[in-house]
Amino acid sequence: MNPVTRAIGLLLRLTAAAILLQTLFFKFTGAPESVYIFERLGAEPVGRIGSGVVELVTAVLLLVPSTAAIGGLFGVGVMSGAILSHLTVLGIEVMGDGGLLFALALIVFAASAGVAWLHRTAIPVVGPWLRHRPAGGRP
Repeated sequence: MNPVTRAIGLLLRLTAAAILLQTLFFKFTGAPESVYIFERLGAEPVGRIGSGVVELVTAVLLLVPSTAAIGGLFGVGVMSGAILSHLTVLGIEVMGDGGLLFALALIVFAASAGVAWLHRTAIPVVGPWLRHRPAGGRP
């Protein structure tokens, strides 16, 4: 990666990880907003704690350069669930937050997708194939 691409990747990784880590406090302390969300989803407290653990693992994977690709994939997966929950059960706005949680989920999704794309050659199974693919696009 060239220096500009590397800097963009670092910014995406830090953005996604910072948002994920910031929300952990609310999940792990049982903040009323988190409890409300997971009660609406029928997954309180196991879903709240479980998703917090997965988000913690995702943030760590994003912060470690050698596991950034996997962290990006995890981030896309976790945020897909969050976005789908907002669109089908919770709504865009939750407890008067003005759509902040939904917006943060979209930001983490986009940042994680960018990380996964930038580090796609490090993804197990797919990465080796991409690295050995000849120029011109045909395997």
